[in-house]
Amino acid sequence: METFSDGVFAIAATLLVLEIGISPGDEHDLGSALLDLWPSYLAYATSFLIIGIIWVNHHDCVDCMARVDRTMLFLNTIFLMVVSFIPFPTKLVAEHLQKEGEHAAVYAYGLTLFAMSLLYNIWWRYARRGRRLIAEDVPDSRLDAISRAFDPGVPLYLLVLVIAVFSPLASVVLTLLLAAFYIPSAALFSRSAGGPG
Repeated sequence: METFSDGVFAIAATLLVLEIGISPGDEHDLGSALLDLWPSYLAYATSFLIIGIIWVNHHDCVDCMARVDRTMLFLNTIFLMVVSFIPFPTKLVAEHLQKEGEHAAVYAYGLTLFAMSLLYNIWWRYARRGRRLIAEDVPDSRLDAISRAFDPGVPLYLLVLVIAVFSPLASVVLTLLLAAFYIPSAALFSRSAGGPG
């Protein structure tokens, strides 16, 4: 499961950069064309950080597991389906932010990340409930720390969606800030639980 998941994460992250490019007609003023791509850079950085954090946390969760079952494999597959979809709304944001259609683009982006967070929570809670897939030597304190790291995700991505109604740009910037927040906080949760990191 972990090897297959790593492959999906790697492909999804790679696809993000393939969406950045300039139009053939803009090559005569390359400097301006590169500056005009700022929505692409913002969307790329945000989505790459999110996929990277998901990947790191996925490893931390799988490290707690001693086994997987058929249900877990299906949950993981559906979760990865959403992760691999992230490059599409990222492209929409890159192309439409601060332009016509920006609300629809950011709604698609926010809904995808909300779905990812919801499925990630379901995936983890299934593994943890009754310690059905958890290794015997993993302490409850580590499981609690991981669960605490997951808890804010769904409501925060819901907040991002609400903010998009009023300001699509603020919604994307907040998404980037959430990703930046999760980098040190995930490490702190792991350290406080006695886990790696």
